[in-house]
Amino acid sequence: MSDLFIGLMSGTSLDGVDGVLADFSEARPKVIQHASRPFPTALRTELLALNRSGEAELHRAALAGNALVRVYAEVVHELLASADRGVAAIGAHGQTVRHRPQEFDGTGYTLQLNQPALLAELTGIDVVADFRSRDVAAGGQGAPLAPFFHQAWFAQAGQTLGVLNIGGISNITLLRTDGSMAGFDCGPGNALMDGWCRQHLGHEFDNAGAWAAGGKVLAPLLNQLRSEAYFSRQPPKSTGRDLFNAEWLAPQLSRFASAAPQDVQATLTELTAQACADDVLRHAPELKTLIVCGGGALNTHLMTRLQTLLPGAQVRSSDHFGLPPLQVEATAFAWLARRTLRREKLDLQSTTGARGARVLGCVYPA
Repeated sequence: MSDLFIGLMSGTSLDGVDGVLADFSEARPKVIQHASRPFPTALRTELLALNRSGEAELHRAALAGNALVRVYAEVVHELLASADRGVAAIGAHGQTVRHRPQEFDGTGYTLQLNQPALLAELTGIDVVADFRSRDVAAGGQGAPLAPFFHQAWFAQAGQTLGVLNIGGISNITLLRTDGSMAGFDCGPGNALMDGWCRQHLGHEFDNAGAWAAGGKVLAPLLNQLRSEAYFSRQPPKSTGRDLFNAEWLAPQLSRFASAAPQDVQATLTELTAQACADDVLRHAPELKTLIVCGGGALNTHLMTRLQTLLPGAQVRSSDHFGLPPLQVEATAFAWLARRTLRREKLDLQSTTGARGARVLGCVYPA
C-alpha cells in the first residue's frame, strides 16, 4: 500500500474545500502539498439552505452532493501534480448539513452530503467516506473525530495542552500529561460571526476580526446568548448549524433592535471566545498551551481575546507546531482514511461517548 493519502475538508464555515497530500511513510506525517477551492456562490447558498428543511430537499441534496464532489475533484487533481507515486486513498469527509446524534429514537443521525462513488470515478483513486455514522451507531456523538490525530501530531510529553479548532463550530481536544484525552464541541465558531458579516457588510467573513475589534461588546446580549443550555452541558457533546444558526440568533436580538451591527459582531466574537475559554478553564485549568487551528486562527481579534481570557496559557496558531491552521482538519481525514484501510479501530469513548473502539469510514474502490 502506498503511504500517500489525500485528505479533504469542507467544514461548517461553508467557505470552500481544503485538501492536503500527506506522506505517512515516517512516524510523523509530512504534508507535501496543500490546495484549496472556494465554493461557487450558488453551491454555497444551496449548502447553507440544506441545513434546514425545504421543498424537494432530497433531490436538491443529491445534486448538491454531485456539485460538491466536483469541487473536491478539482482539489484532488491539483494535489496529484505533487505526487511522485500512487495515492492509496482519499479521505473525503463530506459536507455536514444535519447533526442530531442520540436524538429522536435514541440513536439519532448525522448527515454529510457527499458522492464518494462519483469522486472515485472522477479521480481513479479509492475514496474513504462516511466517517461519522459508525460512531453514532455505537452510541457516540459522531464528533469530534480529530482528537486522535491531534494527539498523534501535537502531544508533548509532560504537558497538558489543548487543540482548539475554530471552524463554523468550535471544538477542542484536551491532551493530558497522563496520556488521557477528551474532546468535544464548545459551541459556535465562525458560523454566527460570518453570517452577521455577510448580512451587514456583504463580506464572507470579518477579515482578521477588524470589524468586531472596532465595536463594543453588549453585555446584556452576551449574557443572554451565554444562557443557551448547550454551554452548560457536560461532555461528550457535539453541535452544529442545527442549533447555532440565524434562526437561533434572531429572537435573541429582538430586544436589541437598535444595537449597532458592529457591536453585535463584537458580541458574537466574544461569545465564541468565552465559550472556548470557559471550556478550557472548566475542564483543563492547568493547561499551559492552547494550539488554535481552523479559520478562527486567522482572526487576530479572536486570538487576542482568547489570550486575554486565558492568561495562564500560551495561545498560539498551529503554524508554530508544524501545521498551518487550514491544513489541520484535512490532514486529520487523510490520517483517518489510512486507519480505515488498515482496519485500525479508534476508541472514542472519551470524546464521542461511543461504546467502544470501532473502525470508522466506508471504502469506495476506484
